[in-house]
Amino acid sequence: MPSAQRAISQWVPRRVDIFMEILFLGTGTSTGVPSLCCDCEVCLSKDPRNKRLRSSILVRQNGHTILVDTSTDLRQQCLRYGIQSIDTVLYTHHHADHVHGIDELRSFNFFNKTALPVYGNAQTLHHLSKNFSYIFGETEQIGGGIPQLIPQKLEDKTYCFGDIPVTPLDIHHGKLIINGFRFKDCAYITDCSGIPDSSREKLKGLKVLILNALGFKPHPTHFSLSQALEAAEDLKPERTILTHINHHFDHEKVSQDLPKGVELALDGMRIAL
Repeated sequence: MPSAQRAISQWVPRRVDIFMEILFLGTGTSTGVPSLCCDCEVCLSKDPRNKRLRSSILVRQNGHTILVDTSTDLRQQCLRYGIQSIDTVLYTHHHADHVHGIDELRSFNFFNKTALPVYGNAQTLHHLSKNFSYIFGETEQIGGGIPQLIPQKLEDKTYCFGDIPVTPLDIHHGKLIINGFRFKDCAYITDCSGIPDSSREKLKGLKVLILNALGFKPHPTHFSLSQALEAAEDLKPERTILTHINHHFDHEKVSQDLPKGVELALDGMRIAL
């Protein structure tokens, strides 16, 4: 079987009428791992678990596919995992590693013959419109490839995309308020430096918490490993998966010291709920 077909077959849910599946397209921080110009042990590692594209996930059930963030590596991620259809795009925030693959969405417009709704908070949509004016602003260009996107402001409510309930979560990212998302009994939170009480209420009873843990040292805009573990202990999900990881985390070494129920995410990891 050709590799692209194998990737597609691996991604198809086992029971599309029951299971929601989440695919980790990337699990690295803004530089990716290995980082450019770095010859540290992790960046030079031959362990494939230490290769991390920029963070993003794909959520799918009953043929409806949600993409969370258009990472810088989106084209490579879609080719690697045989992604041929996207129905909804959710943005956590407007920083480069989470949005700069936006132009790749035009391929899905062309082949699926439809415009794509893209959801974000007011701040995210403002910066998308400003930074990608050729997409969201008036243009004199005729022909060529311009993504056909329909911006939608996120509201404080639970959406239903296909059969997937999605609840936006306000999250602190330094001075910014960005979005995490709850999908059924799973929450995806990245670039987090703090979780407001209002969002903690929406995170009760989780089976899976996907949470950022940038590195070992404190950081002004991201949870460190110790902060992520503290948040997981407070929220008490059944399972915690750490993502948005920098090049100081050797997968094998860090995994050995994690508490029970906590693990590092891997590019290509799948979970079913």
